[in-house]
Amino acid sequence: MKTPKRLESLLEDGLIDEVLRPLLSGKEAAVYVVRCGTELRCAKVYKEANKRSFRQASEYQEGRKVRNSRDARAMAKSTKHGRKEAEEAWQNAEVSALFRLAAAGVRVPKPYDFLDGVLLMEMIDDGYGDAAPRLNDVDLEPEDAREFHAFMIGEIVKMLCAGLVHGDLSEFNVLLDAHGPVIIDLPQAVDAAGNNHAFSMLERDVGNMAAYFGRFAPELKYTKYAKEMWALFEEGKLTPETRLTGQFVEAEDEADVDAVMREIKAALADEARRQAALKDDDDKEQEPPPPPWMS
Repeated sequence: MKTPKRLESLLEDGLIDEVLRPLLSGKEAAVYVVRCGTELRCAKVYKEANKRSFRQASEYQEGRKVRNSRDARAMAKSTKHGRKEAEEAWQNAEVSALFRLAAAGVRVPKPYDFLDGVLLMEMIDDGYGDAAPRLNDVDLEPEDAREFHAFMIGEIVKMLCAGLVHGDLSEFNVLLDAHGPVIIDLPQAVDAAGNNHAFSMLERDVGNMAAYFGRFAPELKYTKYAKEMWALFEEGKLTPETRLTGQFVEAEDEADVDAVMREIKAALADEARRQAALKDDDDKEQEPPPPPWMS
């Protein structure tokens, strides 16, 4: 096949020996199978911002470090330099997350190098030399669904303990190799402690896993792992070895929506009565005095 232009520099530098075939084209990148010596690896070529369907929403950017204040101002103003810096930060986020999570023992593709917007990483295969299928492409027995769901909850806990939330986790970005699930696609990963949206993203990630595996084992749809692990995380008690139950009892002082609505309605009724009383007093004050012959 014709070598994509973005991969030419990796060939010239000897980082890859041959581009074999395209693997897939996603919302933020195109992935190619390449040969490095005797190994097959993946080269992830990030798309330019104007060609991506996944936008860098501000909630994903919150809490990410910027090299200096000049770059931060440029990114905020969306100048040419700022857009370039934002693009690099977006790409570097995945590289950083992969190295960080691999070190924490999370099952992610092993990263090898990053050059000119191309991430060179391990190819996750099916054991026969072909790319491993995504979870979305497989049917599961209930027992397998429960096993894989428990495994994914454990991986999400490891990620959280490493200070990260995937932010876009679903059956479409989890591969299934001979050893189980592998988490992919991390450019939108967020800092768990530095991003105000981290819990809502965690809850969505965990909910997506429950919904998918719940197709095969319906009881998984009713678990509450996100709230359970987040409460432990905030208390500094969450570890990769923490045994979760999937249950979570809401604090008694948390908002009771029905009670709040009753209080609001009662307050509105009191205010309406108060306003009516004030209006009656005003009307009485504005009434003309009675004529002398009536006194």
